[in-house]
Amino acid sequence: MTTTTHHRTPTGPDGPGPLGGHAGRRVLVTGGTGSFGRTVTRRLLDGDVAEVRIFSRDEAKQDALRHELSDPRVRFYVGDVRDFESVRRASRNVDHVFHAAALKQVPSCEFFPLEAVKTNVLGSENVVRASEENGVTSLVCLSTDKAVYPVNAMGMTKAMMEKVARSHGLNDAKATTTVSCVRYGNVMYSRGSVIPLFISQIKAGTQLSVTNPHMTRFMMSLADSVDLVEHAFGHAEQGDLFIRKAPSCTIGDLALALQSLFGVDRPLKVIGSRHAEKISEALATRDELARAEEHGEYFRIPADGRDLNYGEYADDGDHTVDAARDYDSHTVERLDVAAVRRMLLQLPEVRRELSRAGLVDGAAA
Repeated sequence: MTTTTHHRTPTGPDGPGPLGGHAGRRVLVTGGTGSFGRTVTRRLLDGDVAEVRIFSRDEAKQDALRHELSDPRVRFYVGDVRDFESVRRASRNVDHVFHAAALKQVPSCEFFPLEAVKTNVLGSENVVRASEENGVTSLVCLSTDKAVYPVNAMGMTKAMMEKVARSHGLNDAKATTTVSCVRYGNVMYSRGSVIPLFISQIKAGTQLSVTNPHMTRFMMSLADSVDLVEHAFGHAEQGDLFIRKAPSCTIGDLALALQSLFGVDRPLKVIGSRHAEKISEALATRDELARAEEHGEYFRIPADGRDLNYGEYADDGDHTVDAARDYDSHTVERLDVAAVRRMLLQLPEVRRELSRAGLVDGAAA
């Protein structure tokens, strides 16, 4: 593993500043009405971006976001990444693309795996191909820790998305669009995540339903996920994969930290793991870490540039792999309940809920 210096602007509790590097540019955000899309759009609009295009299937969410933002620089495109023509139309004359559109719910993908293939794999190929045809400068595809040693359909299709994205330059040495990926774990308070569910259960006066209290997950904020993507835009070479270093916590400690903030003390209701859930997640394999570069708070994992002429490499393998280990939520820095409390208090959404409950800084520990 090699190390490079990276200076990052700290993210404060009230949110980071505008994104750099997009002044005067047109930016397309696929899945733009989701949690990430809404966050990155606001960050872009805080800067001097020329235009932000929101691409998604849900016209109702687009209409709500249009009224919420009320910014003439935002344009809305109704379409589906599964439909190449709609993607090509939305990406014409675009400089940068954030590809966030995906099917992300593990249980849903287990029941409808081919739907996950159509969106996460074939849809991503459409985005890559349309970006190249339209002369997009840089495309960053959002992946997940579930793509590492995948055991469920969502993770498998996201792993295939990474392969599609990272093979772009391998298959075309003259490719003009730089395609890279970012991989991160649980985004706190994103749509469908467990924190809003826990808070709603606290407000309803019911027990918090926990799948497995010993299950560990990486934790990061929406702002940090946007910073990771922005780092990729600023540093990516063809086929790169970027990972943000992140602490982890157990699901049980997360539930207890939220109860502590809201002054609640109830026994947790253990309901058992959902379809195809793992006890821990990995953000990077030991093989990836063996060739990774450290960029401060990030890892950069370059694409494997070897071709199919394996004879050249048969007698000289990589001897560094055995020295590394997986970057796993069971083995990285583990936050205790007090540390999780402090992290939760950095989230504007959690502080807003506490304020509504008359607990601006949380209940006393």
